[in-house]
Amino acid sequence: MSKIVHPYAHRLGTIRGWKSRWFANGQKYKDFLKNDILIRDFLEKKLKGKYVSSIEFERDQKSTKIIIKTSRPGFIIGKSGDGTVKLTKEVIKEMKRKNISLSPDFSIDIVEIRNPDSDAMIVAQQIAEGLERRLPFRRVSKQMLDKIMYDKGVKGAKIVLSGRLGGNEMARREEVKRGGIPLQFIRGDVDYATYRANLPYGVIGVKVWIYKGDTLETKQNNK
Repeated sequence: MSKIVHPYAHRLGTIRGWKSRWFANGQKYKDFLKNDILIRDFLEKKLKGKYVSSIEFERDQKSTKIIIKTSRPGFIIGKSGDGTVKLTKEVIKEMKRKNISLSPDFSIDIVEIRNPDSDAMIVAQQIAEGLERRLPFRRVSKQMLDKIMYDKGVKGAKIVLSGRLGGNEMARREEVKRGGIPLQFIRGDVDYATYRANLPYGVIGVKVWIYKGDTLETKQNNK
């Protein structure tokens, strides 16, 4: 067993929620889980480059809701909501093609992320975008680290790039870090994401950790 554990694993049910929220038994559980994976894969490919942070599912007996969190909702919604209607039709078409059962009430909600610079997935996508434009990897990672730490709510951040950095023959790992990241402190709100930058000479992996402070501290500040 590896010693590395996903930061969400310790925090599920305490300060983090599940990305698929429904309850089922037996065969229904397997069907719902498979459906969520297939639809999420389809949407991730369809919405690539539109800064989507997460895709969440909510189900009950009669309805299915897909919640797409993004920093640029206008890219998806389009003019007068045409984009959402078109995306809904494409998802329904894909579900029928893959024999996925449809709920009577099916909808897609677009939620805007107010602080994209403190969202690990969006930061990872921006870094990958910079690498794919052939920008120097050190400059990209340091500039993004400065943008992350500029947010007042962020107390620490770490960016790790691994692969054939700069087009070198030998793959290596580069890390930039600022502040603290308490990975084993369960009350610590640590956002984590991984992403891939596809370059002509290979794939570069991007990992981002963002520490947003103690959950008890934020509650006291809100009071």
